[in-house]
Amino acid sequence: MIALSNITKQYGGQVLFLEASFQLSAGEKAGLVGPNGAGKSTVFRMIVGEEHPDEGVVDRPKRVTVGYFRQDVGDMKGRTVLAETVAGAGEVANLGAELADLEAKMGDPDRDDFDEVVERYGEVQARYQELGGYDLEAQARSILAGLGFFPEQVDDDVGKLSGGWKMRVALARILLAKPDVLLLDEPTNYLDIESILWLEEFLRGYAGAVLMTSHDRDFLNRLVKKIVEIDAGTIKTYSGDYDFYEKQREIERAQREAQYERQQAMLQKEEEFIARFKARASHAAQVQSRVKKIEKIEKIEPPKRIIEKTFDFKPPPRSGDDVIKVEHVSKKFGAKVVHDGVDLLVRRGERWAVMGENGAGKTTLLKMMAGVTQPDDGRVEVGASVTMGYFAQHQLEQLDPSRTVLEELVAHSPTSNLGVLRNLAGAFGFHGDDHDKPIRVLSGGEKARLAMAKILFDAPNLLVLDEPTNHLDLVTKRALVRTLADYPGTLVFVSHDRAFLRKIANRVLELAPGKRPHVYGGSYDEYVSASGHEAPGMRPLRAKA
Repeated sequence: MIALSNITKQYGGQVLFLEASFQLSAGEKAGLVGPNGAGKSTVFRMIVGEEHPDEGVVDRPKRVTVGYFRQDVGDMKGRTVLAETVAGAGEVANLGAELADLEAKMGDPDRDDFDEVVERYGEVQARYQELGGYDLEAQARSILAGLGFFPEQVDDDVGKLSGGWKMRVALARILLAKPDVLLLDEPTNYLDIESILWLEEFLRGYAGAVLMTSHDRDFLNRLVKKIVEIDAGTIKTYSGDYDFYEKQREIERAQREAQYERQQAMLQKEEEFIARFKARASHAAQVQSRVKKIEKIEKIEPPKRIIEKTFDFKPPPRSGDDVIKVEHVSKKFGAKVVHDGVDLLVRRGERWAVMGENGAGKTTLLKMMAGVTQPDDGRVEVGASVTMGYFAQHQLEQLDPSRTVLEELVAHSPTSNLGVLRNLAGAFGFHGDDHDKPIRVLSGGEKARLAMAKILFDAPNLLVLDEPTNHLDLVTKRALVRTLADYPGTLVFVSHDRAFLRKIANRVLELAPGKRPHVYGGSYDEYVSASGHEAPGMRPLRAKA
């Protein structure tokens, strides 16, 4: 269906692709992976025709429709959420708009072109009906509900939404349009776990082809049957899910390393012979023969290794046994009651995952625990010798954009040795020139790493984390999971990442609007088994993919 053949693409001195090729077939679900800056977004832009290769061919048949979901949604305002969604439905949306215009014209039977208008109306109406236009609004409402919108939001002004919710509208537009090919650039970034599960089910039943990037391991594993890897200018395809790709890549790396080591041993042996006998006339022919042999050998490059980040921080002091007591806590915003008499005891060493559908009050509960928000009734009591580290998405915006990475760490801990802070930056993936990067140019993931570095450097014995893996790539997530798995303190967190939940949680608190909180005393997998669902507010799939 879509093929990139012998593609070469270069920006200045950086070669993104060198005679690289891959193909996406009809109905295929594939994951596009590679380090930041490898060229994943460039592949998407070449497929939609926004960029062109320096050499090679991008073959996309004209009849094939493509929908491209990207992180930059542009400006949305002046229409309802529903109208904005329907407007993106392609031909059927255009036909709907034309029908409305024709209906208005038909209100004037004295028009000179009345007969032509009526004839055109019949043609447009037939095509509109053929494409399911009369079901379009219902389908749009179903998709928007699946992505977490309440009915009152759907009929309200899209301009009132935050950037994250506008991203959901942009995704809904593309899903409603049902193109032959979906290009999805990090579609789960701004979704809660319920919306992610709904999207998984929708895409599993989607008839078209899907090419996606994602930092969500479970999402990739459940959907894709092929991984397209971009690495140092090459594109390589693996048949299987993300876990299979990782295992296969490790096998290939071990094989390349063994080949490299064998060749290095052979070259060393030959070079030792040459060095030993090059001054002896009696061995001149043998020496010359071995010199020519070495010159003709195609050298194996040393295998590249993925640099696994390691987040090291000093051990936190021991807290008392009772870390946080939440007693009869109530909280409402206006007429909306978010919490009504919540009780919870968090004890030392426990790792609480707070689950709940959108609007259940997860973030509000964490804010009250962190002292950022006060309850209307009841109290939150922090235990003896507890030092808290609180991570939330708004803290990324509190980083000073005029400072560099290192300057931000110095401002956080001005009495610390500069070498210690450089090591801290390195532990969180900021190496060399990265130390001097202005915060204003950092990506969301880089800002999250910097904010987390500041928190962990202080070695709190209680971490309250609201979506700590948002915007983190798979390698960084894996490092954070390793760090928190070894963390000796207490954790309370919200996350939509199931791999993170599975590895970290040993208690689950489930919140639901209008219901008492439900405590599950076990891991996330035990919670899934006991509750019968992966998330409290799982949404049925009504929209036909």
